[in-house]
Amino acid sequence: MNKPLPQGINLEQFNGAIAEIIKIIGDEFVFTDDIKELRSYRDPYNTTRDEDFAPSAAVAPKTLEQIQQILAVVNQYKIPVWTISTGKNFAYGGAAPRKPGYIVLDLKRMNRIIEVNEKHGYAVVEPGVSYYDLYNYIQEKGYKLWIDCAAPAWGGIVGNTSDHGAGYTPYGDHLLMQCGMQVVLADGTVVETGVAGDSKASSLYKYGQGPWVDGLFTQSNFGVITRMGIWLMPEPPGYTPFMVTLPHEQDLELITDLAQPLKLNMVIPNAATTVDLLWEAAMSHTKAQYYTGKGPMPDSARKKLGADLGLGVWNFYAAVYGPPPIMKNNMDLIRDTFSKIPGAEFHYDDTRKGTPGWDYRVELMRGKPNMTEFSLLNWVGGGGHINFSPISAVDGKDSYRQFDMIRKRAHEFGFDYIGEFLVGWRDQHHIFMLMFDRMNAEEKKRAHDLFDVLIDDAANHGYGEYRTHLSFMDKIADSYGWNDSALLKTQHKIKDELDPNGILSPGKMGIWPKRMRDDS
Repeated sequence: MNKPLPQGINLEQFNGAIAEIIKIIGDEFVFTDDIKELRSYRDPYNTTRDEDFAPSAAVAPKTLEQIQQILAVVNQYKIPVWTISTGKNFAYGGAAPRKPGYIVLDLKRMNRIIEVNEKHGYAVVEPGVSYYDLYNYIQEKGYKLWIDCAAPAWGGIVGNTSDHGAGYTPYGDHLLMQCGMQVVLADGTVVETGVAGDSKASSLYKYGQGPWVDGLFTQSNFGVITRMGIWLMPEPPGYTPFMVTLPHEQDLELITDLAQPLKLNMVIPNAATTVDLLWEAAMSHTKAQYYTGKGPMPDSARKKLGADLGLGVWNFYAAVYGPPPIMKNNMDLIRDTFSKIPGAEFHYDDTRKGTPGWDYRVELMRGKPNMTEFSLLNWVGGGGHINFSPISAVDGKDSYRQFDMIRKRAHEFGFDYIGEFLVGWRDQHHIFMLMFDRMNAEEKKRAHDLFDVLIDDAANHGYGEYRTHLSFMDKIADSYGWNDSALLKTQHKIKDELDPNGILSPGKMGIWPKRMRDDS
């Protein structure tokens, strides 16, 4: 097997760069063996060829100064690096780079929790800090603070936030709860944003003076984030999670329209979810237990599955927080509202505790990290999945239209619809988990082709995706094409100014350096 190398770089140049990087961080943290060391930097769920996302090496610096020195080396050789935090962004590419031959800049060793302030409710962390790490630290210190975690707890706080990730407590909009960051630019310049530097308000006030630039460094390749402030939720005096099971497919419209004013008026303060039957069932069961045929599960099997597990066609999860009298008042209003849906049933700990779907949602809505969502990978053999993630309004007809569009296409290509709607302030993140057997080449190709068609369908209906897998970054960037792709052209102007040699994560979200645009 030939060593994958970046375009335009020969083996002598590559070895020269690696030798210089070894002098900076030591050979223990420079990984070049394609079989023994770099397998963990591939995407286990890609739908094309494994070699399409094969790195040439991975390097793991420990300090800001080491990052600056590494960037000086790769600038000299014009070798691209692909930055990751914990590398757990599975279903979107994991730790793999956008193109073969890139060097992965792995920040997992930068894992300091620099500060947790209980009084003001914030933390400052480095990229290698996972949700587990911060949660355990807070528990050990006895702080009365909650984190907001992504569903897989091993994910990095900085990585998830910078990829516009979301969680499930009232602090579920992660980028909204970010405050201040430290960034290394391609030329080694260190920038601190917000009320920067030694200010006592650096983790309290997001905007500082002048343009607010933090967002430029999220879902982009304009710099390397080395530190981030995040706001934490004070532990509330009470917490009541609940679930509403809904018996009919069309109930998605009703639950969305009824939830919208409750969410907007903070009666439901957290990021609620409307979850389909198969997503919930896959927490504890496999498809083969109810259907062994080919293609999507038929309605007859779905009905038996739902009846056996006490699940609805849709299952709505949310929670109320605060002093008991406030929770009671809010729950009375919520029950009165959702009881208008024929057949809707409320569930609490007394009826659902001990079931995997309920237990993991209850933990997420109180900021307790877990790994239960990976049980979904058992639904079909082979465990492959990529996520199609369009945004919709919190509007019943809009939600159903988007669901029906994706469900029909999934069935057309022979896959189950497995999805959820995560209710934000005024939007919904619609996550369609496209499950496939990653050991079956034909099935992988069908999954790839389905995803490709879904991008076109969504664009034709006016829906944009909020993040995506490596394979589809260019196509989705192109779908944001209003006014002759003015947005992407602006992003390219910024890229050319901040990273003229094009060494930082080329192709991230469709943003390419000038020297690589024609080849992307």
